[in-house]
Amino acid sequence: MPTPTPQPADRTVPELDADTVHAVGKLSEALEWVERARGHLYAFHQMSGHADLMLGPALEELENAGHGEIAERVRRDLFGRNVLDGRWTFQIVEEYDDGYYRTFVESERMVRDALADGRRHVYEARMKASERERAGRSAFGSGA
Repeated sequence: MPTPTPQPADRTVPELDADTVHAVGKLSEALEWVERARGHLYAFHQMSGHADLMLGPALEELENAGHGEIAERVRRDLFGRNVLDGRWTFQIVEEYDDGYYRTFVESERMVRDALADGRRHVYEARMKASERERAGRSAFGSGA
């Protein structure tokens, strides 16, 4: 006999008013955008580093092709250059992580802890439960 699928818990925090749920949800959505920005920042860091690693062999090929003066000029002007004056890309990532990102994450968690008993995605849970009920399904039951 198959083991029954456990029923999902009610994650809608029914005792919480709709305005608070909406406000906390907006803050969480803002954090999701910060997470996306952070991912792009890491991609920027990695792509810039990769380009810098590709530059060395390109300069060698220019030299081997008889374009030593041009290769030397590019090497002098660009090779090993910081993308922002005085900082490498990993330092930019670290500053973002240690300052803005960490503060945003801690603030969002503090608001959830204070207002939604630490629950995440209450707004989405309410939206999903409502959609399921409108479709004639149990708000929290199994099934597609």
